[in-house]
Amino acid sequence: MATASTYVGVRPVRWYHTLVNTPFNALVTVILVGLLAAILPAAVEWLFLSARFGGDSPQACAQVTGACWTFIAQKHRVILFGLYPYAEQWRPLLACVVLIGIVVLSCRRRFWRPALAIYWFGALTLVGVLMWGGVLGLSFVETRLWGGLPLTLILATVGVGLAFPLGVLLALGRRSDLPAVRSVCVIYIELIRGVPLISLLFMASVMLPLFLPEGLNINKLLRAQIAIVLFVAAYIAETVRGGLQAIPKGQYEGADSLGLGYWQKTLFIVLPQALRAIVGPLVGIFISVLKDTSLVVVIGVFDLMQATKAALADAQWQGFSTEAYLFIGAIYFVLCFSISRYSQSLERQWRQG
Repeated sequence: MATASTYVGVRPVRWYHTLVNTPFNALVTVILVGLLAAILPAAVEWLFLSARFGGDSPQACAQVTGACWTFIAQKHRVILFGLYPYAEQWRPLLACVVLIGIVVLSCRRRFWRPALAIYWFGALTLVGVLMWGGVLGLSFVETRLWGGLPLTLILATVGVGLAFPLGVLLALGRRSDLPAVRSVCVIYIELIRGVPLISLLFMASVMLPLFLPEGLNINKLLRAQIAIVLFVAAYIAETVRGGLQAIPKGQYEGADSLGLGYWQKTLFIVLPQALRAIVGPLVGIFISVLKDTSLVVVIGVFDLMQATKAALADAQWQGFSTEAYLFIGAIYFVLCFSISRYSQSLERQWRQG
């Protein structure tokens, strides 16, 4: 009988075996270890040992050979919150906490109940109140002043949150027995997937206002958000359709033998199994959406990347782009790596039943 001690060291041994199990893998491993040995000491020296952390002006870094983290200390509020009024930046900070909190809450299986939709509605309402203001004594802040990390999180979270149910409906519609429904879904999915996101953002920003009735003006940020939702929904639809096709025919026949209707069969038998089979591809789409929010720069919206460029445009702080991009790169890495690790843990839980 296998005991706990049997499995101690299995993963390290397997990991080591993968690195040297063939001559080619052994050669690649030696080359990579050599590169790390050559690069890592210099990187540590530049990042930490010779870096400058204190001070409040560019002159503080004049004699420093390493990184100048003073730039991040002085400009982090511009990078994180863009043009949002300085005295009110506690509001986008709190909005970020609320968004991350509701996402973390949604990742816990014990909260996967209908009440979760109410929590999301309350969280998004609170985020809107914090960002816009105009009520509860909060000053009104126009969307053109929004930027930085809160805007990136809002575009990605709301985009995925609204695109997911729309994508599932499109996937079901594409497999529908009704020709009209199937045709509409196929045309929509193929049309949207046939163009890049940047073209949809351009259409939403420049072309759409030309076709609106006189006097009707839709907020630019809202148009960009709708474009992201429509784009992501098409990709989610194709991924979900792949999951639906992977369900054995016997599952459908078993549900039919129980006398279940279409929606009962879909919601309780087919769809849960299909979604379980496509966790990995779905997470890939979610990560892609988080990174693609930087494309809103084409319509003049200050996301995290554009806010960083605005911070670098300060004439007194020239030459610190490496530190700035390392800083926002670390933010993107933490967000994307956290999503990836969660998907892996979810897949392990489902494999274990």
